[in-house]
Amino acid sequence: VNDYEKLNRVGEGTYGVVYRARHIKTNKIVALKRVRMEEEKDGLPISSLREINILLNLRHKNIVELKEVVVGKRLDSIFLVMEYCEQDLANLLDNMINHFTEAQVKCIMLQLFDGLDYMHEHFIIHRDLKVSNLLMNDNGTLKIADFGLARKFSIPNGPMTPRVVTLWYRAPELLLGSKMQTTAIDIWSAACIFGELLLHKPLLPGRSELNQIDLIINLLGTPNETIWPDLSSL
Repeated sequence: VNDYEKLNRVGEGTYGVVYRARHIKTNKIVALKRVRMEEEKDGLPISSLREINILLNLRHKNIVELKEVVVGKRLDSIFLVMEYCEQDLANLLDNMINHFTEAQVKCIMLQLFDGLDYMHEHFIIHRDLKVSNLLMNDNGTLKIADFGLARKFSIPNGPMTPRVVTLWYRAPELLLGSKMQTTAIDIWSAACIFGELLLHKPLLPGRSELNQIDLIINLLGTPNETIWPDLSSL
């Protein structure tokens, strides 16, 4: 990490603090993500190992690039060196005077679905899509970021923890406790993001899991076995 000069702290992801930094030799600006170490355990947290493994194997224009993994000065900390993006969609939405145009929303969503399609083709579910995890650079390129909860899946798929995905973007099957997760949970989150970009406010801002289910039913109607096979088994 001595090759980099930290400039300022820019945020905090699911499993680490993020800094804006400069590569001393090349002057290139990067994002340095310091991985949270679990003090009571030796080694890296499993979530960080998953994120590193996944990002090293994903190369796409709409997925944030992991450039390298470096060690801290005292060998007790690990940093992920990632491409730097000037802002995320959450901050952009908060600070915009005028709403996105339909053309701008279309451009953003096309990039999101392009990145998602690539991820899903490579058997990766993100499991925490939300506007604060979508980065934008000054060229208007969207980058999917924060893979701390991402998982590889197989066909047939095995059980996973249902309490993932930030509440407002959480699919109904997760709210009902399903441990069988598919790429559909990312598509649901993407649809919530789509609505948020158009409305300029969260589409389903639930206060609790029960309230979240109520909001979904009020918007889409009560689900049944016809439109949702196996609903009664959840």
